[in-house]
Amino acid sequence: MITQLNPRLRFVASASLAALIVLCLVWELKAAPLRPGGSLLVLKVFPLLLPLRGVLKGRVYTMQWASMLILLYLMEGVVRAYSDPASVSVAMAWIEIVLSAVFYLSAVFYVRPAKQAAKAKKREAQREAA
Repeated sequence: MITQLNPRLRFVASASLAALIVLCLVWELKAAPLRPGGSLLVLKVFPLLLPLRGVLKGRVYTMQWASMLILLYLMEGVVRAYSDPASVSVAMAWIEIVLSAVFYLSAVFYVRPAKQAAKAKKREAQREAA
């Protein structure tokens, strides 16, 4: 059974991940750093770089764990959107929320056909064994 994965969803996931990386760099270095001249919070970009290659290639396993990782950025965005006093930082936080949600949804829907095919294959193997 061959599973068709949606290339548009892979593109959306890749684009939103790349945009989130750029956003975090700009946010913490130039637009609204916690300290003038940038802060060590820019290091939050490094975990986003780990799944980048696998997401660009459309690897199902990478999409799965990256969708869990991205929830940390969604949470950070929500916290900073409601707690940062600077309006620029609040705007950046809302962009982070949107990009994280877009990545999460596109990754989950990209992986869904592969997961359904794996479950069907497992059920078929169990029926044959019985």
